Amino acid sequence: MSEKKSLSPLMFLPPLIFAGLAVLFYIGVTRDDPNALPSTMIGREAPPTQLVQLGDLTPLTDAELRAPGVKLVNFWGTWCVACRQEHPQLLRMADDMNITIHGVNYDDTQPRALAYLEREGNPFATVGEDTTGRTKIDWGVYGAPETFVVDGQGVIRLRHAGPITDKVLQDIILPAMRAAAE
Repeated sequence: MSEKKSLSPLMFLPPLIFAGLAVLFYIGVTRDDPNALPSTMIGREAPPTQLVQLGDLTPLTDAELRAPGVKLVNFWGTWCVACRQEHPQLLRMADDMNITIHGVNYDDTQPRALAYLEREGNPFATVGEDTTGRTKIDWGVYGAPETFVVDGQGVIRLRHAGPITDKVLQDIILPAMRAAAE
C-alpha cells in the first residue's frame, strides 16, 4: 500500500518570488527613462555647501549659487573615469559656450585635484572640496559625475547623473538651461 504525499506550500514560493521580481523588472524597464535616477532636489533651493577652498582657486559659495544667471554645479573627482572623460566637454562648455560651471570635488585629495586641474585645464568658475561628504549627501549625489542646473534664484531645475556628452549637452543640459533662464 502506498502513502499519499501532500503538496507543501513551500513548493509554490520560488515561482511566486520569480513572478514578483519579473513584474518589478518589467515596471522598471518600461519607465519613461529607465536610466534616470530620481531626485527630490528638483524644484527646491540648492542646499548650503560646506566646502573647503581648493588651493588658491576661487571658492564656491552659497551666495554664488543664488547669484543671477543660470549655472551648472558639477560633482567630480580625479578618481572618476567618467569625470575624466567628460572633462574636455566641460572645458568646451566653459571656454567656447561661456557656460558658468561650479565644481565640487569630493572623495579626493587637494594635491591630486589641483594637479589634475593644472594639467588638464580648469573649466570651473568656482570650485570647492567636499572633505566631509556633507555637501554630496545634502545634494543627493549618488556618484560622479553628477551635474545640476541651478537657476538665478538658486533653485535646482535639473539633475543629470553621468558624463555630459555632446548628445546629453544638446538634448538635456541646454534645454534645461534655457527653461531655467525663463
